[in-house]
Amino acid sequence: MSKRIVCFGEIMLRLAPEGYYRFFQNDRMQATFGGGEANVAVSLANYGMDASYVTKLPSHAIGQSAINSLRALGVDTRDIVRGGERVGIYYLEKGASQRGSVCIYDRAYSAIQMAKREDFDWDKIFEGADWFHFTGITPAIGGDLVNICLDACKAAKAKGVKISCDLNYRGKLWTRAEAREAMTELCKYVDVCISNEEDAKDVFGIEAENTDIYGGKLDKEGYKSVAKQLMDTFGFEKVAITLRSSISASDNDWAGMLYDGENYCFSKEYHLHIVDRVGGGDSFGGGLIYALLSGKSTQDAIEFAVAASALKHSIEGDYNRVGVSEVEKLAGGDGSGRVQR
Repeated sequence: MSKRIVCFGEIMLRLAPEGYYRFFQNDRMQATFGGGEANVAVSLANYGMDASYVTKLPSHAIGQSAINSLRALGVDTRDIVRGGERVGIYYLEKGASQRGSVCIYDRAYSAIQMAKREDFDWDKIFEGADWFHFTGITPAIGGDLVNICLDACKAAKAKGVKISCDLNYRGKLWTRAEAREAMTELCKYVDVCISNEEDAKDVFGIEAENTDIYGGKLDKEGYKSVAKQLMDTFGFEKVAITLRSSISASDNDWAGMLYDGENYCFSKEYHLHIVDRVGGGDSFGGGLIYALLSGKSTQDAIEFAVAASALKHSIEGDYNRVGVSEVEKLAGGDGSGRVQR
């Protein structure tokens, strides 16, 4: 029987110019859907897990289209609450070479931002669940979402459900002080923490020494220190850190580390030539959750998560449209990109 994972957050309409065009360089935009926890749910469904996504969406056609995009990829949408006026939107201009990507949010007054605590029956939602995943984006959206996330974490813990959280600090949504206050409380319930070189510093003031993320220099000892500080502070069972060296908007080096309290396991490093990096961190989270629920070792889990994310950087849109065998093949060492016949 496959494991059941519940993911909670906001799914948005993504509007992006074709290819690498700038905003309104022509009169066409591609309309798709995506959002941190929705992207994780899609990854897990692709891997054969029972992935359930929870949010609040309007009852109109755009809200239904967001649900349909998840259903089409095997995500369980039965616990999505209907109501509210609008679906959040984000505009994405994909960067290339030395021009960075640009993301503009238009998500104020979205259905999920206006949601109330009584909208979600967490005891019912977590019936039969093995895992709960959310990110630091969800409490940052505003409204009552810090309390709704707390309700979810408490209900999950009461049922013995493991909890993972990707810190995912977004400066456009809240201040560092607001993030620290909310996430310090929420992280008391978290078993597996996912972070990167910036999030731990932005949210908790924990930083890696001897590291220059803009100059492309990463020091492994610094990341061991960050992981240990996070674990010592909150009592996490595991801390995963993604390691991205940004050479340009088009080319990154990508790796990860997983600390289980005893072992610091680093993945192999991939040189990425990026098609679309949005959802890259979410595909890492989805890969990690799958690997841990599948009983993989610490080393094999980080290899799977990083390989899954490396593949996502080659795929248009938020969702990582890959299966277990593709990820296993790359994690096992075949990154040639040769035609499969």
